[in-house]
Amino acid sequence: MKVYFDTLGCPKNFNDSEMAMGILEEKGYEIADTPEDADVFIVNTCGFIDDAKKESISEIFRMAEQKGKDRRLIVSGCLVQRYPQELFDELPEVDGFLGVNDYDRLPQLLDQLTKPGAERFVVSNPCDLTAIEQEHRRLPENPYTAYLKIAEGCDNACAYCVIPRIRGPYRSRKPEAVMEEARRLAEAGCRELILIAQDLTYYGTDFRGKPALAELLRSLCRIDGIQWIRLMYCYEDRITDELIQAIAEEDKICNYIDIPIQHASDRILSRMNRHSTEASLRGTIDRLRNAIPDIHIRTTLIVGFPGETDEDFDILYRFAEDERFARLGVFPYSREDGTAAAEMPDQVPEEIKQQRLDSIMMRQMEISLENNRSRLGQVLEVMVDETDADGSCIGRTRYDAPDIDNSVIFTPLREHRPGDIVNVEILEAFDYDLEGREV
Repeated sequence: MKVYFDTLGCPKNFNDSEMAMGILEEKGYEIADTPEDADVFIVNTCGFIDDAKKESISEIFRMAEQKGKDRRLIVSGCLVQRYPQELFDELPEVDGFLGVNDYDRLPQLLDQLTKPGAERFVVSNPCDLTAIEQEHRRLPENPYTAYLKIAEGCDNACAYCVIPRIRGPYRSRKPEAVMEEARRLAEAGCRELILIAQDLTYYGTDFRGKPALAELLRSLCRIDGIQWIRLMYCYEDRITDELIQAIAEEDKICNYIDIPIQHASDRILSRMNRHSTEASLRGTIDRLRNAIPDIHIRTTLIVGFPGETDEDFDILYRFAEDERFARLGVFPYSREDGTAAAEMPDQVPEEIKQQRLDSIMMRQMEISLENNRSRLGQVLEVMVDETDADGSCIGRTRYDAPDIDNSVIFTPLREHRPGDIVNVEILEAFDYDLEGREV
């Protein structure tokens, strides 16, 4: 039997799909590259914010139209974990629903589903407090860059976020399990490890009583074959001196860190139930930049949180302007069922959210262009991601994560494949991309 996976959402979802594929292959199932070749479709959904929910529902309907009467359609992931019974009742064209904690049951459920007279099912169990391991993870043909999930769930109770309800409490993976998976990735040809969790900086606190990310990073740096290690989703209030020192001292750790700041107004940060203040944010950024002058900080901001006034927004705008982040994403607040923020008064109108978003992003575009122009004439390490039809290559520097950050388009000296790391002289700079030639 052939199974096709259609994955939406964040890197954690893609990691889950690779794990589910590995579980199925271990039991004798085949993974199809296209829907046309499959007997079963699995849509792994995102249910984080309203736009993601709409995209997931649209994709479910699209796949339902393709399945016909002889194929089966299963919907899995965060949307199912969040709304299991509602989806079961409202989407009769779907044969089964599976939550985020139940992929190990997938072979058994598929076997039952393909028997004559099989009934539709919904399985969405709560978290069992054990971290999901990845022994059977299925990797792409050339996994030169790979996400490495080091923890599951979240203990932060941010007022706008449903992740703790979907993914459960924070559970760190055992260091030896993380190391073993990293070695398998390196043996398969991985050169770039991108560490992910809801909060990397909380890693180890649940089993050590204190953060253990710095220690884990130094161990990962000893693995042969791995050349870049990238950190995503580090909370400001847990960025320790030990972590900063590890980034500064270890050449394999990219001078890049993703810190989801969300806001800079103390009043809004408090309403969000965040543990940072404007002063602590500025202090941590200064600590990073003093210890690692070349550090590139990526962050995300939320505009239009309930009660956000013009004064609160001005604080946020000035903060982003002062700090001149290398990489910045801004999102309008999304009112989500079951969150504390959804019940707050003073919800901000959508048009004001959009105006505030546009205002910050217009300024950030100018900052990004200025930052990129400072690279003119420099020679940078670039990892190749793809080759264009005209023979040029598209890649990324150490300061850019795949799919979300800047690209470098360059003229190569020879033929390259994804994962090659080459030196590129920067000749042109644009708002979010660079151009150059291999040297």
